[in-house]
Amino acid sequence: MDARKIWIGFLLITAGLFQCAVLNPKSGDDGYGLWMKYSPIRDPVLLETYQTVISSVMVMGENETSGIVRDELKRGLEGLLVREIPVAGSVDAPGVLIAGTPSDSPEISGVVPRPVLEALGPEGFTIRTGEINGHPCLVIAANERAGVLYGAFHLLRLMETGQDISEIRLVSTPRIGYRLLNHWDNLDRSVERGYAGQSLWKWEELPGTIDPRYADYARANASLGINGTVLNNVNANPEILRPEYLQKVAALADVFRPYGIRVFLSINFSSPISARFGLETNRRGGIGDLPTSDPSDPAVRRWWQDKAGEIYALIPDFGGFLVKANSEGMPGPQDYDRTHAEGANMLAEALSPHGGIVMWRAFVYDADVDPDRANRAYLEFVPLDGRFAPNIFVQGKNGPIDFQPREPVQPLFGAMPQTPQMLELQITQEYLGHSTHLVYLAPMWREYFDFDLYAKGPGSTLAGIIDGSVQGYPMTGIAGVTNIGDDRNWCGHFFAQANWYAYGRLAWDHTLSPGQIADEWIRMSLSREANVVERVKSMMMGSWEACIAYMTPLGLHHIMQEHFHYGPQPDYADAPRLDWTSVYYHRADSLGIGFDRTPSGSNAAGQYFSPLREIFGDVRTCPEKYLLWFHHVPWDHTMKSGRTLWDEMCLHYYEGTRSVDSMIDTWESLRKEIDPAIYAHVRDKLSQHRRDAAIWRDTCLEYFQTFSGKEIRTSR
Repeated sequence: MDARKIWIGFLLITAGLFQCAVLNPKSGDDGYGLWMKYSPIRDPVLLETYQTVISSVMVMGENETSGIVRDELKRGLEGLLVREIPVAGSVDAPGVLIAGTPSDSPEISGVVPRPVLEALGPEGFTIRTGEINGHPCLVIAANERAGVLYGAFHLLRLMETGQDISEIRLVSTPRIGYRLLNHWDNLDRSVERGYAGQSLWKWEELPGTIDPRYADYARANASLGINGTVLNNVNANPEILRPEYLQKVAALADVFRPYGIRVFLSINFSSPISARFGLETNRRGGIGDLPTSDPSDPAVRRWWQDKAGEIYALIPDFGGFLVKANSEGMPGPQDYDRTHAEGANMLAEALSPHGGIVMWRAFVYDADVDPDRANRAYLEFVPLDGRFAPNIFVQGKNGPIDFQPREPVQPLFGAMPQTPQMLELQITQEYLGHSTHLVYLAPMWREYFDFDLYAKGPGSTLAGIIDGSVQGYPMTGIAGVTNIGDDRNWCGHFFAQANWYAYGRLAWDHTLSPGQIADEWIRMSLSREANVVERVKSMMMGSWEACIAYMTPLGLHHIMQEHFHYGPQPDYADAPRLDWTSVYYHRADSLGIGFDRTPSGSNAAGQYFSPLREIFGDVRTCPEKYLLWFHHVPWDHTMKSGRTLWDEMCLHYYEGTRSVDSMIDTWESLRKEIDPAIYAHVRDKLSQHRRDAAIWRDTCLEYFQTFSGKEIRTSR
């Protein structure tokens, strides 16, 4: 295996070079425009229909957001309709597109019934045809300006994807309140688990120099209805709370505000501690002048209250704090024998007078709590249900381990009915090939959203828990760890843009199907030609299952290299902590493979509500996609297909790589129908993707063969 490790290391370096590459803007589409390219409509019938419905725009209100709406509608409509779209001052002719709120325009109230407006809430919008002054018109209406902006982007989306708007009566409201991106960006502009260059935030230039890309970032997020962004890494540097950095944060907030986006910050729990005292006591120092960050200390509480006041004086609409505490070496209340609730409540107390929230992450894994890492969040947080202040979210990752290619849903969800829970998804592909592998994540997220936790009987899906409909949470939220960097095409891989897009669309409406979202993104980003759309969609829709097959089939997990999380390393056995080794997770031996989480093992299955605990706990009823997650299974175990477990594993690994080959064939068939720069960029990524998938297959099967002693089968 030594030669193989050398080969894997070489390919990791090669992959890094691929990840640093960007599209050549001189040879075609460089990807910067994302899904807002507004390419001319070629269908003559559709074009004539749109031109009849819309001849001019009239955006009500004199404010920054109204100006952005006006500019976006003109930009989009002129690109799509291939003609100038004048700005109207009144509705005195057919075809005026009027956008605004009832407070900005009495005409809006005349077209949109009051019950419809009342149902929109603060962020929803309606798009409908109507009549003003005897002239047919099209109206975008909302109660707040951000809703008007969301409606404008949605109308342009409908037109870009060829939808009929001639007799439209559309109402759209977000199903989740806080729809955030989490940036894992450091103050030196490195990005933890980022694969698209450096951080967007040029801290050394702020607040004096405002990069135009900040507004482009805000515009892209507003087009999806994303309404908040956490600017910095959850492994937070206390320096972010110094006055000079808060001035920089305020400058970004000023850019984002007209787009309906609030800024949030990750904070370090030890921030109040004096750096000098930290050195003297071997604790991590902060930026304050105190000897402690104990949440029960009145001086510590005052420090946070004063800091919150300082922040809100600069940023009146500041969103709040994201906190990683007592996890992976980060400080927290348990350092002082206090609970997570006591630490979170101290921060909530400081933010509450200003309308801010705390997002307290549940990503913890103290081996003293339980030797099975999958059990720990549940054991630490469920006993605290009901002890958190009302402006606190407990923010949990979708699965109980760590953003694996496939996991069962984290059993913590649904188990804290008195505590609002925020779902944390990962848009950046930390464990799914970084920005080299083409993996469309919407099918993964759909599986999570539809997962029934039975918290209040059948129908208690993760989506229903997160949107508050199952347990009646007074506030709801979702967070996506972003895949955005300063690469010209934003995400490193052109197709990774689809995951940013899909996250935003699902955060607004989690009932959308992955196929519908893929269809939209392809039509807006690549081509509206039906044969192109269907072929590209076939690549995207099968990519996640393919990734699982050549990486971690049948419930295998965390057999990636410890630090890079890129290539396979199932035999890695010299890590400093047992629970980080791949052996810890796959448990392969001469008898079989898999982690026993049944009652005879760690009993992680017992953390789920019935009937899931019984289904997962019985090898006969456990879904095979989770089989090795919950069971240590003999190599000769008979699968539903009639094959042995070993042969089934071999089949999955080989079918995964064959799926990548099929994706390459499909992409090559599109050479003449895709922008040449995008085509070449994706072709090169897919070539590396193919090499990586083969390494995963061969490394894992050859390694596991040393335990099974069986022949590696390459086909059915």
